[in-house]
Amino acid sequence: MEPHNDVLIDVKNLKMYFPVTKGLLMRKVAEVKAVDDVSFKIRKGETLGLVGESGCGKTTTGRCILRLYQPSAGQIIFQGVDITKLPERKIKPLRRGMGSIFQDPFSSLDPRQTAGSIVGEPLRIHHVVKNKAEHHERVEQLFRLVGLNPGMSDRVPHEFSGGQRQRISVARALACHPSLVVCDEPISALDVSIQAQIINLLEDLQKELGLTYLFIAHDLSVVRHICNRVAVMYLGQIVEMTSSQELYRNPLHPYTKALLSAVPVPDPFLEEKRERIILKGEIPSPLHPPSGCHFHPRCQLATAECKQMPQSLRDMGGGHEVACLRV
Repeated sequence: MEPHNDVLIDVKNLKMYFPVTKGLLMRKVAEVKAVDDVSFKIRKGETLGLVGESGCGKTTTGRCILRLYQPSAGQIIFQGVDITKLPERKIKPLRRGMGSIFQDPFSSLDPRQTAGSIVGEPLRIHHVVKNKAEHHERVEQLFRLVGLNPGMSDRVPHEFSGGQRQRISVARALACHPSLVVCDEPISALDVSIQAQIINLLEDLQKELGLTYLFIAHDLSVVRHICNRVAVMYLGQIVEMTSSQELYRNPLHPYTKALLSAVPVPDPFLEEKRERIILKGEIPSPLHPPSGCHFHPRCQLATAECKQMPQSLRDMGGGHEVACLRV
């Protein structure tokens, strides 16, 4: 086990249920279980990948960690403090230690603000700098850090390319010297040629600044390159978690195997020979998740027991955890 002081963030039994209301009185009639009893730890300086299909709860988990959502239950212990119990006024100082990079660099940047103003906004909000000269110097430093010319700071977002806009987002995330950065599909809206540049930038910044990443993605080929460990989510729950190398070498959960079989292989001969696993049906609604193991309606290995017994992560050795009866 890792030493306690090595853990930057410890998520315990996190739940995020969104109420479904009806009528003029907005009476609660049901709940959407977006995140349903999720637990994981991220050690200082590492990158944990959170992967799965759209709607599985990846982004909701990230927003709970940033306290953009108030979790329904569970604990999020960041730098030794449970942030789920803190009022908003006490959250603000801790938020300085967190940065966020969103999926679409255009919609996440204010089109009316200049790039310099966007990057410098966290400095003003958190009172990081003492005067205008120090503010200007820090903004210039952040521009250079992400590979942008500080002379471009007076331009507005639409005057930049997609890759440059995402670099502005990265600079903004790093403004207050965070220890944790939540990257919510930071390259999925970019051209393939630009994706590698942003991945390399994030890796370089991690080495230079000692950053810790929660990297949310649906593309397993990207996760393989940047993540130390990977947690696979399905319908609000983590079904498998292990090191990146182990996940690709020895996937155990049927859902993980199906995801990996969909990752393209550059070699056409290998691509032609390898087995593709086609999942039947659609991902169920988190409003009415299946009983027992949530994956059983789409699983080729499911038994009657799988339909009745909920599954939790079991350690298979070497830190490889999986939630499946048939493994």
